[in-house]
Amino acid sequence: MRIVARIAGLAVAGAVALSVGAPAAQAHDPETEEGAAAIAAFMADHEPAERMAAITGAEVPCENGMAGDYPCQNVDLQSVLPLSDIGGGNGSDIWGWTDPSTGKEYALMTRSNGTAFVDVTTPTSPVYLGNLPSHGGKSSSWRDVKVYKNHAFVVADAISGHGMQVFDLTRLRGVSSPQTFTEDAHYDDFGPAHNIVINTDSGYAYAVGSDTCNAGPHIVDISTPKSPVAAGCVGGDGYTHDAQCVNYAGPDADYAGREICMNSNEDTLTIEDVTDKANPVRVSRTGYSGAAYTHQGWFTEDQRYFVLDDELDESNNVLDKKTKTYIFDVSDLDNPEHVGTHKSSVTAIDHNQYVKGDYVYQANYQAGLRILDVTQVGGGTLSEVAYFDIYPSGNAAEFNGAWSVYPYFDSGTVIISGIEQGLVVVKPDLSGGTDPDPDPDPDPEQCSGSNDTNVSIPDAGSAVTSSIEISGCGRTASSSASISVDIEHTYRGDLVIDLIAPDGSDIRLKSSNWFGYQDDVHTTYTKDLSAYDADGTWKLRVRDVYSGDTGHIDRWSLDL
Repeated sequence: MRIVARIAGLAVAGAVALSVGAPAAQAHDPETEEGAAAIAAFMADHEPAERMAAITGAEVPCENGMAGDYPCQNVDLQSVLPLSDIGGGNGSDIWGWTDPSTGKEYALMTRSNGTAFVDVTTPTSPVYLGNLPSHGGKSSSWRDVKVYKNHAFVVADAISGHGMQVFDLTRLRGVSSPQTFTEDAHYDDFGPAHNIVINTDSGYAYAVGSDTCNAGPHIVDISTPKSPVAAGCVGGDGYTHDAQCVNYAGPDADYAGREICMNSNEDTLTIEDVTDKANPVRVSRTGYSGAAYTHQGWFTEDQRYFVLDDELDESNNVLDKKTKTYIFDVSDLDNPEHVGTHKSSVTAIDHNQYVKGDYVYQANYQAGLRILDVTQVGGGTLSEVAYFDIYPSGNAAEFNGAWSVYPYFDSGTVIISGIEQGLVVVKPDLSGGTDPDPDPDPDPEQCSGSNDTNVSIPDAGSAVTSSIEISGCGRTASSSASISVDIEHTYRGDLVIDLIAPDGSDIRLKSSNWFGYQDDVHTTYTKDLSAYDADGTWKLRVRDVYSGDTGHIDRWSLDL
């Protein structure tokens, strides 16, 4: 291995070799060696629930980058209910339910010891209604909930025999004081499951990461919620960590009207046609550079693109711990294409994300809620427009803070589950969208461009360039311009990458790195280019400064 030759004799050789050889985390099953290791990694960052007073009664506006003690941008704080006020334990997943009869909005927040139900209709004055205890009374750090036909469906990992709890949410009507609830039905054809996925259009639930179906999706017919029935298995690709299953209405005519599951399978995006529950069919299996633990993802609303998070690409990366979101063009489901990677400005780990309209709402653990504009996703780029940091003590690639978010209430209220914090209720103000354009007249498409022409990068040779011509923009470039780069190369540490402005100025994007032993560069750089006119010829300049590896510029794009 070339990396061994490079680091021979260095004091860090042992540490680097250990990092390269360490296995990826597997299922959260404590009966397996991999599962025990995954649980240990999560629990190593475990902190007790925060002991703090509830914040209720009035909105705390986001002013000058803070809402009370919480860093923010374009998101106002409505309330906080600490875990001690909603049943105790540590927090995990969250989902929402709107009562179709009353219009009331409810937060369903899972915790290590049960599921809490909170009326958030008045977001500044949430009301805790009670707890559904864990089936069998056992605790788990991984509990998940989804909703279908006014019923909640709850699973838990690492608890043998937990199965799936079914709870009739209409029982919350008229509750005025905290209750200890009982489940209305129980499904026991699996024991532990890491997650529950529901296609509300088809009436099927998919338990993933269970002790059945080779840890792939275990399909359950929940069309009659209190009488769930086993319907099939998707076990051909092993462990599925999370998924989104839909009745497909996207651009690929071959699958129109089919039921499709987009499975996050540890190191791949695996797409399955599950229309025939007894005979699911593999559509495609796609890996990507930088994969460490393919965790979860979501379609854009037109089902043309899929945004994906990788839970361990930050924590396992010694050199780059910024949150990354992988963007796939899935207009051809048989051949998904990785078209870009958004890199956040903050150090954290992305966990769960959901798309609503033009925005993706991400839970980024210690960096809290991050909201990204997806309108330029076709160019392989996303842009952050708002955030609310529920873990203000710091940002690190560790497992604390925001576990998940739910953005689908008609009121615009967004709920966040904090592992140590409890229930955080916020309201984003996205009326301004992205950074306002100082000149509203130019066509935004004229301020962006891309180049898909392959350019070979000579080994330890002279620099090569690839150009993009911008014309008709009529303004200076943005203070947060995006430069998305896709370079195929067998040792990315060899590469020096610069952006050349139309006036000839050099803007360094990436320096060479002795220990950058991974392949390829698939990332998005954000730079303040407001000192330069947007119109003109922009160049990406790449040089390989060390012998032994080769590659090429595959594609790059500018959004100025």
